Amino acid sequence: MELFNVYPLNDITPVRALGAQLWDDRGQQYLDFYGGHAVISIGHSHPHYVQRITAQVQQIGFYSNSVHIPIQRELARKLGEVSGYEDYTLFLCNSGAEANENALKLASFHTGKSHVIAFKGAFHGRTSGAVAATDNPKIVAPFNAGHPISFLPYDLAEVERVLQEGKTCAVIIEPIQGVGGIIMPSDEFLQGLEQLCQQYGAVLIADEVQSGYGRSGKFFAHQHAGVRPGIISVAKGMGNGFPIGGILIAPEFQASYGLLGTTFGGNHLACAAALAVLEVIEQENLLAHAREMGEYLKQELLQNAGAQEVRGRGLMIGLKYDFPIKDVRDKLLSEHHIFVGNASDPTVLRLLPPLNIKRAEVDQFLQALYAIIPADVRS
Repeated sequence: MELFNVYPLNDITPVRALGAQLWDDRGQQYLDFYGGHAVISIGHSHPHYVQRITAQVQQIGFYSNSVHIPIQRELARKLGEVSGYEDYTLFLCNSGAEANENALKLASFHTGKSHVIAFKGAFHGRTSGAVAATDNPKIVAPFNAGHPISFLPYDLAEVERVLQEGKTCAVIIEPIQGVGGIIMPSDEFLQGLEQLCQQYGAVLIADEVQSGYGRSGKFFAHQHAGVRPGIISVAKGMGNGFPIGGILIAPEFQASYGLLGTTFGGNHLACAAALAVLEVIEQENLLAHAREMGEYLKQELLQNAGAQEVRGRGLMIGLKYDFPIKDVRDKLLSEHHIFVGNASDPTVLRLLPPLNIKRAEVDQFLQALYAIIPADVRS
């Protein structure tokens, strides 16, 4: 049997990794400036992370979501403390798609409605049952029989027009779009969206699957705008490579047995991985470090990269050019051994290095990029 060929694979077999560096089976060293769509938040093979998971391996043969598992409560307490949402509750699952599906399900139960508002360029998961929220047919055609979704522009008047119809259970938004090309609604837009949701009885869901966990320089990207969503979905950087997701739920939501469900969510190893990430973020002051490195990287790029736009916050950055970036991305990997990402917009180069990236590694990326981008573009 062969693998179902839906991912383009580079002829690279990693055998070892540490921090932002990895090595393949031929001894070639690489700089990881992308981290699997922002999955690697605290760097590869962080010693504290490895120790935390190793200590839980003895529990791997025992798991049930119908018994008391202390590490789940430990994770919930720590996440509330580090994120600033101690009064919220936590539901654990396995991925961002599952987190968003449960977020929309909860919003629908809470309001008794089913319609959802999302935004142009959004990507909220690849599931295709109750919700598959993307308006990009190149990724996956939407199939939303359970939750019909309207994809709107960033226009508060248009949002209000749809909310006035009285059918909307939730407005779901990425505070910084990832797949869409590091598109960022203004703080004022997010504040207006919160007010409209309160006015019309819809749940504001912040999809922080990619932009959360310190990626923007605050724990959550929506915190730059000072809003407090009803539900916050998380995954990717939450486990630093170990599959885990979840939703943070505001106090006004009432839990009941059987309301939400998951098979593997909250298992011992996933919780240990997530705890390790939070502990490292806190102990190594990675929110401040992400802000500092992000500001340095953006300033350098604004001055020297020749891009039409330099988008994003913290260490979630997109470079918008007036030409497709595929060749740039390919040369960064083949000639300079640096992993970067693309977006649904073929002219956007996506940068998502680990939150503990070193300044020398940032400079290594910048020198490589400048060597590839033609001088007349950069001038």
